[in-house]
Amino acid sequence: MAAFNSSFSQVILYVRDMASAVHFYRDLLGLPLQYPAGLADYSAEMWVEFDTGSCTLALHGGVSDPPGAEHELVFTVDHIQEARAALIAAGIAMEEIRPLETGAPIASGLDPNGHRFSIREKA
Repeated sequence: MAAFNSSFSQVILYVRDMASAVHFYRDLLGLPLQYPAGLADYSAEMWVEFDTGSCTLALHGGVSDPPGAEHELVFTVDHIQEARAALIAAGIAMEEIRPLETGAPIASGLDPNGHRFSIREKA
C-alpha cells in the first residue's frame, strides 16, 4: 500500500445545544469564531466553525444523543490555575490539576454538551 501526504484539518463535534457550545468555545476558551461571524444568537445554527490555529473546530448541531467518552479535546493555556478558576466561575465543573507523565499540569472537564476537554499549561 502506497503512503500519501495528508494533513489534519478539522475536528467536528456534534452538539445538542449550539448556543451553549458557541458560548463555551468562543467566550470562555477564546477561540476565534470563523463562520458564521457576527450573529447575536447561534441557537438555530447547524454549523459553526472556530479557528484553532492548526485546524478548524466545527460544531454540528441537531443531535439528540449525548456524546460518548471516547474522545477528548486538549487546549493549551498560559496559566492553568487562572484558566481553571475562570472556567469554574463560569459554571464548568473541572477536575483538580494533576501532572502528566512529563510533569506538565493538566485539568479536565466537560463542555456544556458533555464533550470531554482538558486544559494544559504551556511548557
